[in-house]
Amino acid sequence: MYRFRSIWFIGLFLAIPGRLFAQSQDSLTFKGQLSAWTLYNGGLDLPIYMGGRYIPQLNYEIQLPDDKLIDFEASANISGNFGFHPFDTISSNGSIKPYRVWGRYSSRQFEVRVGLQKINFGSAHLLRPLMWFDEVDPRDPLGLTDGVWGVLARYYFLNNANLWLWSLYGNQDPRGWDFAGTTQGIPEFGGRFQSPIPAGEAALSYHHRVSDTRGLNGVLPEYSRVQENRIGFDVRMDLVVGAWLEGSWVNNSEDLGAFTNQELLNIGADYTFGVGNGLYVIFEQLLVAYDQKAFHFQNSTTFSLMSISYPIGLFDNISGIIYYDWDNNSIYNFINWERSFKHLTMYLMAYWNPDDYRIPTQETIQNLYAGRGIQLMFVFNH
Repeated sequence: MYRFRSIWFIGLFLAIPGRLFAQSQDSLTFKGQLSAWTLYNGGLDLPIYMGGRYIPQLNYEIQLPDDKLIDFEASANISGNFGFHPFDTISSNGSIKPYRVWGRYSSRQFEVRVGLQKINFGSAHLLRPLMWFDEVDPRDPLGLTDGVWGVLARYYFLNNANLWLWSLYGNQDPRGWDFAGTTQGIPEFGGRFQSPIPAGEAALSYHHRVSDTRGLNGVLPEYSRVQENRIGFDVRMDLVVGAWLEGSWVNNSEDLGAFTNQELLNIGADYTFGVGNGLYVIFEQLLVAYDQKAFHFQNSTTFSLMSISYPIGLFDNISGIIYYDWDNNSIYNFINWERSFKHLTMYLMAYWNPDDYRIPTQETIQNLYAGRGIQLMFVFNH
């Protein structure tokens, strides 16, 4: 499926009539990101893991008259890792897949982008109710996430308001807070309107899809087609501190028991204290609820999060994140030291988490960050 869509998109690019590029200025750039890491977690069956990833990226821009632009991006995610127990067991896997494959037409107030792309929005920083189309883990220094196949159009009004419209197709896997995948062969669609308000901005979002609850080992009633509607809102205001409120309600047309409705609500704030080089602090409170009837909040979980970041000189930064799960009395701890060179960045990370891991993550190895461990990563950008 990935291969077919990528070939189709490249063919479309090559088929664009040459007269479209008359009096245009073209530019072609190539760059990439190479990362390598090693991890030790004594609580795993395979306590030592090593891995690497390369993301080559090709961009092509066509400057048109009147500040119009046509541009393309193609990148791949080439990764591999292996875990082993010394002198006993070894396991390995790898993959090569498209990371971003899209084309875009843009003008001063309008843009439309087609292909495999990243779509995200909202005011929350870390615990994001509007994580509808991505799985960015706030502890991942690279911010990696798979994209979605679709069309995204955006119009920017002169008063800084903006309107988004999108349609997605061919994205079957669950994303973010999803508990079920999308029914194959049925498109998704939605939109978002964001407007300035006094001291900030506010937005309303909507998305519709048809989900497939089969194959979940009896956790949910099995339906091949469940109509699902999502409504989201977010507000961001810059007062004495930065403050935001973000929420999402997911409603399913079929009776899925406690999973018929999902409610998520985040309230947060950030501030940079005038200590030394500047101490940046984020605090967020997240409520997650699953209910047969909407807004009953009978099956709920509450998370608190604090993130702290402090630059040490020009080349070093230290940061930490603490999650607290109030319902399970569990604490998730993460600390990261970052050291920057000219083209190379080093990350030394340590974590101490519950064995029963409950936070959505983009990790490719099951329960890799459950328990206690340490990870060293090197990232080279060219």
